[in-house]
Amino acid sequence: QVQLVESGGGLVQAGGSLRLSCAASGSFFSIETMGWYRQAPGKQRELVATITSGGTTNYRDSVKGRFTISRDNAKNTMYLQMSSLKPEDTAVYYCNVRTIATATMRTYGYWGQGTQVTVSS
Repeated sequence: QVQLVESGGGLVQAGGSLRLSCAASGSFFSIETMGWYRQAPGKQRELVATITSGGTTNYRDSVKGRFTISRDNAKNTMYLQMSSLKPEDTAVYYCNVRTIATATMRTYGYWGQGTQVTVSS
């Protein structure tokens, strides 16, 4: 089983910055792709950014140039540095981690509990 602990959300004014963290713990062979998703009230959950085990990143268009995803493989931790925040970035942010199980070598996906990000205008 894998546990994910998110931190770093909060209230910030438009134009401000926040950094989210997602730490993975538990038993697994390796961590593959990690990603951040968000869900605003009344909307579907959407992909924000992903990063592969090799460091390849992918962003949704609306956050390109403002958000940076990174990971520290030694700490099994992923980060999302968010800058130039806009009110439309307001949402609950969830981390998603895909791991390979030691016993089966199969891939499993896990979600964090979510952290609220609120950007005031």
